[in-house]
Amino acid sequence: MKIPEITIQQLLEAGVHLGHKTLRWNPKMKKYIFGKRDSIHIIDLTQTLELTKLALQKIHQVILNNGKILFVSTKKQASEAIAEVAKETDQYFVNYRWLGGMLTNWGTISNSIKKLKKLESDLVAENRGFTKKELLKMSIKKDKLQRSLGGISEMKKVPDLVFIIDTNYESLAIQESVKLGIPIVAILDSNSNPDGIDFPIPGNDDARRAIDLYCNLIKETIVSARNSIPAEEKKDTKKKDDKSKTIQEIDRDKLEKKFSEKKKIN
Repeated sequence: MKIPEITIQQLLEAGVHLGHKTLRWNPKMKKYIFGKRDSIHIIDLTQTLELTKLALQKIHQVILNNGKILFVSTKKQASEAIAEVAKETDQYFVNYRWLGGMLTNWGTISNSIKKLKKLESDLVAENRGFTKKELLKMSIKKDKLQRSLGGISEMKKVPDLVFIIDTNYESLAIQESVKLGIPIVAILDSNSNPDGIDFPIPGNDDARRAIDLYCNLIKETIVSARNSIPAEEKKDTKKKDDKSKTIQEIDRDKLEKKFSEKKKIN
């Protein structure tokens, strides 16, 4: 398994070690804190280095198995970066607003995506037969849906991994991923809550240099994994995707299992 080389020096230069002011910390992050300087928590980069490698190995494994990753960060500092890496690597992303039920209520979200695609189709079609006022309304509605759903418009099944920058912003995404049993890789700053995160990466989640470093490492890992996939397997990816369970099916299976267990107890 080939993942990008990374050193503590790279992490230092990107400011990954700089946490928040000590007053803002989350006590659950104590084990990842090296110390404090000028009322700012310093993150233990020795742990960050090892945990980053583990997270990249997981990402490599997911891509090697023809899996898909959902990138999530709606905060200003990271929204453009995660969208860019997702587009470049043919993954999914949410960078504007996480709509409740994006994973657990896929039926409703799926209908909204269909509306988005119809609007896009109507707006580019010839002989549309709409007035200027109608076209303006359609364009505004399309832009609104595009911001929220554009990054997942081609998502046909539950992602195999979710990558999150700033768990405080994305608590809903974490809840839904945990409910569906989707592994989570997340950047955890000194004020973050590590609960529910399968592959934590302790580090600064605000500095643009740090965010760019995380995204570049993931991008390199995805490219490396793809280059390791035999050509025949790449051709079969679409067939495997078609056979995979949809989000609705997975959620329904979980709920049915839970219901049957309760029935046995009663």
